[in-house]
Amino acid sequence: MSRPDGLGCVAGTLCVGGPVPTTSFLRHTFTPPAHGEDYSIPQALVSVDMVILFVVITCGAGGTLTAIDNMGQIGQSLGYPPRSVDAAVSLISVWNYAGRVAAGYASEALLSRYRFPRPLALTAVLLTSCAGHLLIALGVPRALYAASVLTGLCFGAQWPLLYAVISELFGLRRYPTLYNLGAVASPVGAYLLNVRVAGRLYDAEAARQHGGALPAVGGDKTCVGVECFRRSFLIITAATAAGALVSLVLVWRTREFYRGDIYARFRVAAVAGEESPGGGGSVAEQRPGQGGAGGSDLVESTEGKEAAS
Repeated sequence: MSRPDGLGCVAGTLCVGGPVPTTSFLRHTFTPPAHGEDYSIPQALVSVDMVILFVVITCGAGGTLTAIDNMGQIGQSLGYPPRSVDAAVSLISVWNYAGRVAAGYASEALLSRYRFPRPLALTAVLLTSCAGHLLIALGVPRALYAASVLTGLCFGAQWPLLYAVISELFGLRRYPTLYNLGAVASPVGAYLLNVRVAGRLYDAEAARQHGGALPAVGGDKTCVGVECFRRSFLIITAATAAGALVSLVLVWRTREFYRGDIYARFRVAAVAGEESPGGGGSVAEQRPGQGGAGGSDLVESTEGKEAAS
């Protein structure tokens, strides 16, 4: 295919001012900018930091979602009355919201005052959720309420931390797409830990209790006892702890970034906007009393020019 200007198009190239080799796209994709700068979508997807976040949320959100989805059956298998099971399920929703609010506020306060990195806060959330998983796995008496509170709190706390880390590391230009791509880890983790692990092990234990096989249609498929979810939540606890260890890699990779002022570039942009011709005049003209000697000289010089004119 040729064009009137004589430039030809070759498969795998882009006909804009001549052929553009595919290698330039690959070089751009695998040469990401510094943390805090605006990443393109391909750059973010192949970034080591995004892969780490995906693994961490797969383990963390997948484990807590498994507990949330099965809380009714967990309470039933441990012998709690229906009223207590309903209360435990309701507590998850309440503490889910509380976790979202608390994690956002606390992580911002710790970051502003002590330069406490946000990925480390995510590590702390995953380790806390391990306590809730162990309460279920061990069948601790009268611990269903505590398990539901920890599960809801930690599930909610993961999301503001994930979204904040994505915006801080990969920039805001592609943020709406990137935070949705990061959230894909949640259903992936739920499928692996809920369907493939908890569901299969629960059915296997229920079949053992009912003589080796579950009825195909109808019949009693209920599993009773601590063993119904013991192995499942021991595996989930191990997976969540592994996710916490993986998150420490992200803490180490971003340690220099979070030691600095991550909001400095936004303040520089704001000052540049004020000093631009359409931004309401220069900073010295707007705040003459705060400019020091240099600022006063500039104002006096401006006034002198006006008087001369």
